[in-house]
Amino acid sequence: MIETKVLQRQVRHLLMAFMAGLILSGVTAFPLEWELRIAHQWFQAQDWNNDLACWVDAVYHGVAETNANYPFIAYGTDWLAFAHLVIAVAFIGPLRDPVRNIWVIEFGLIACAAIFPLAFIAGSMRGIPFYWQLIDCSFGVSGGGLLWICYRKVKRMEVISYRLALQIRRTKA
Repeated sequence: MIETKVLQRQVRHLLMAFMAGLILSGVTAFPLEWELRIAHQWFQAQDWNNDLACWVDAVYHGVAETNANYPFIAYGTDWLAFAHLVIAVAFIGPLRDPVRNIWVIEFGLIACAAIFPLAFIAGSMRGIPFYWQLIDCSFGVSGGGLLWICYRKVKRMEVISYRLALQIRRTKA
């Protein structure tokens, strides 16, 4: 029983960290042009002329020009941000009852694994630099890592609760 409580507390901490990452990445997608302007200005102040500085410059100008001429395009990133927030809400179920809602954790693991083909296929098609594709993949690695640890702990909780149920049945019989 004590082991189950410890595992449940650990699972909750892992899930809250995962949810915080989803919420943070979602919320930061709303002020995209403002964030890019800050990064762009910082790189200019450093007087750096490397691949990353050039990429940030190109992305900033692309987003700024698009927002100036076609502001409705940013609606897509608004929906991306919203999706992150909604997905975070889905993890409330496993916070409450991880064993019953393990399917949400499995869904998250599948989504984290799916980041890789998306980043490499769509990234290549859209001209995203390879190092940036790796940065995108890091979300799948970090999120998937958290969820994998969480999944293993929930499976352990499931085994413990199954054994406990068997013991209860045997004592009643």
